[in-house]
Amino acid sequence: MKLSAIVGAMALTLSTWSHAQEFSAGEPLSTVNEAGETTPMSSNVKVYGSFRFAESCTFDPERNLILAMNAGVPQNMQENDGYVSLINPDGSVHTAKWIGNSRDGLTLNQPLGSAVRDGVLYVADTETVRTFDLASGQPLAAHSVADVGANGLNGIAVAEDGTIYASNTRDPQRVYRVTPEGEASVFIDGSPLLLPNGVAVDNDGNIVVINIGNNHVMSFNTDGVLINTEYAAESGNDGVVVTEDGTKYVSSVRYGSISRIVPGEEAEVIAVGIPSAASICYDSVQNQLVIPMNNNNALGFLPLD
Repeated sequence: MKLSAIVGAMALTLSTWSHAQEFSAGEPLSTVNEAGETTPMSSNVKVYGSFRFAESCTFDPERNLILAMNAGVPQNMQENDGYVSLINPDGSVHTAKWIGNSRDGLTLNQPLGSAVRDGVLYVADTETVRTFDLASGQPLAAHSVADVGANGLNGIAVAEDGTIYASNTRDPQRVYRVTPEGEASVFIDGSPLLLPNGVAVDNDGNIVVINIGNNHVMSFNTDGVLINTEYAAESGNDGVVVTEDGTKYVSSVRYGSISRIVPGEEAEVIAVGIPSAASICYDSVQNQLVIPMNNNNALGFLPLD
């Protein structure tokens, strides 16, 4: 082969490699018409769906959009196929694949828990906490928790100072703490955790953790000391949110109920029969709970009083 041909082939390869590292977020639903023009979908058309194992959601009040995490297929079938959908408050699809439209420059294996704080999306992804710019979807950081034993991060919450708390549901059953700089440590190890799942931060800065293995709704201070235990109506719980008035909402992924716990009162069941009610989020604009339904590939919507 001539030298010029070799140099040309190398340049093409380098150009292709360079392009493959450029991250690109997905766009709202649209097509390219016959004239070659990008055409947004008509406002009188609604599209629902777009999910692949919807495990958790979180809410962006600035854009009034729901961010739904899609875990994708099992990792032994396909790695790095997780994605994030943008969903309108009525359940219709805004952007089917926002983060995950392209794998260029993106690693997102199996996103489970999610949270939003100060313009950043936080995602629990197997052994890693990943962060993304909330406006653009651009990947920001990847904080590995594997060195302190994480092997299945699930629920996640972020405190006001940027400290991350994430549960590890399988053994070792733990809640991990990750500093804003990415330093990971064990926050709670073992009992009273019993298959820990959902994590939230309450209005006093305490860390709220729920178990799949029982109906305990546990509040820990930032030193990891258990300071209060409340009880959901059923066990098998997955998601927990705390609203501004201190009310907690808990979803049972095993039994399909939503419990409401008003401070100082016993749990009240406000919805039942929801298959695989996973890690819920609170839509503060429409005053509704959004309920991912795992392998039912759906979101449920529950208006609140």
